[in-house]
Amino acid sequence: MTMRPYLLGLDYGTGGAKAALIDCEGRTRAYAFEEFPILTPHPGWSEHEPARYWDAACRMIRQVLAEARVPAREIGGVAVSSALPSLVMVDRAHNPIGNAYNLMDRRATRQVQAVKDLLGEARVFAVTKNRLDDHPSIINLMWERDNRPDQFRRVWKALTIDGFITLKLTGVATGHYSGAAFYGVAYDLLGRTFNQPMLDAVGIPRELFPDLYPCTAVVGEVTAAAAEATGLAPGTPVAAGQVDCNAGWSGAGAIADGDIQMNLGTCGNFGIIHTAPTFHDSMIACNYTTDTVEQPVFVTIPTTTTGGQLLRYLRDNFYLAEKAAERTTGTDTYELINREAAAVPAGAGGLVMLPFLMGERTPIWDVHARAVIFGLSLNHTRGHVARAAMEAVAYALYDSFRIITAAGQQIRGPIVLNEGGAKSALWRRIITDVFNVPTVLVKSRVGAPYGDAILAGVATGVFKDFSVTKEWVELVEPLEPDAAAHARYQEYFALYKRLYEHVKEDYRELARLRARSI
Repeated sequence: MTMRPYLLGLDYGTGGAKAALIDCEGRTRAYAFEEFPILTPHPGWSEHEPARYWDAACRMIRQVLAEARVPAREIGGVAVSSALPSLVMVDRAHNPIGNAYNLMDRRATRQVQAVKDLLGEARVFAVTKNRLDDHPSIINLMWERDNRPDQFRRVWKALTIDGFITLKLTGVATGHYSGAAFYGVAYDLLGRTFNQPMLDAVGIPRELFPDLYPCTAVVGEVTAAAAEATGLAPGTPVAAGQVDCNAGWSGAGAIADGDIQMNLGTCGNFGIIHTAPTFHDSMIACNYTTDTVEQPVFVTIPTTTTGGQLLRYLRDNFYLAEKAAERTTGTDTYELINREAAAVPAGAGGLVMLPFLMGERTPIWDVHARAVIFGLSLNHTRGHVARAAMEAVAYALYDSFRIITAAGQQIRGPIVLNEGGAKSALWRRIITDVFNVPTVLVKSRVGAPYGDAILAGVATGVFKDFSVTKEWVELVEPLEPDAAAHARYQEYFALYKRLYEHVKEDYRELARLRARSI
């Protein structure tokens, strides 16, 4: 037994941050969560105040140490993950410059066109194995250069959220191979490096990016200043980190070829693990947590931009009184939303939603897309809208799933549902029937920070490898698809697809009109 038998994981999503402290048997001893605001000052913009990231880390670390009653000196390692793409620009003093970009930001449409003109989409995909869109951090850096040149000149390093927290912990600016794909444009996924001629073409200096490491590398130790701020012990090892979805999936046992897991966090996504270098031009791909130079491991990540965020939007705008009364009633507003939606039959009483509150990623990649509620009538209640929202997210994810399965990619069922809205039995039932695939639920859904703690253990030698997660994960509440419900959902899915085709060009006209009003 190690002399430092506990491990700490931190995760930063789009809507909040989490921390988990575990022991060497994989038991969660303490957990913390803090929600933080998503800033949308203009249409298509989505930002955070970066100071909140570190403030949250300091509070959550102290909270889990106190809750678990674990002395700081017994923490054997720390690892951090974050939702990607994200961008925190810092100066040489490690201070954030401006607000941070989160993965829902869709402002840089002109820079996307510039890259298309300079490099061409085929060349970008050939190098990055990802479709060109306005989500990569290099695109956001181009926007900063073009729109805020004085601010851009102050940038020392362009980091992810987890890279920023790792910098605050260790004083070292680092990145990891699993997150590097989200710099995009000029990042060579197979070569694990930036393509210098492509960087030169778009005018972004290589020195803005941190050095890259395998996820399991120890990149530094907790500094004295960070120890004082967080309550950790100076010298505690810190791993390179990972993408948040990878953290959740690897922590719940997704480590073999064909394993598939799904999250319904702020975004909705699922990941398919594979060692073959096979990539889809309408999906997202990156290196996986278990990846090594000797044995590359990849994950294909279909993503709908607004997954659980769609229900958060409904909660914050249509359940205001219930949300305000949560502390006095003890009722979770999301539970109320689920009850109201569950009272509505499949098909939401003829209500169909396009869930594109902030544009859409896979497989349609439409920055201009916005949400649509189709078929609204006087007989519809907010429960119908909630049900339609859940079904819409399922349709958006199924749209990618059918493309991948048609291409013959290996998938080992059942689909394992993990974080966020996956705790909703109704939403799991909808997904099971829409996909027509059996599903199960991870019983202990600590999620990404648990996977980060596991990563810290592998990085520091506490665990030999990630196989411990297969031993520890418990899968519960299996569901089999209902053939009649699937047939009904197929009809609604076909209508969902036609609706998008009908309004696709109107989205562009709406964007033009909106731009004139800003």
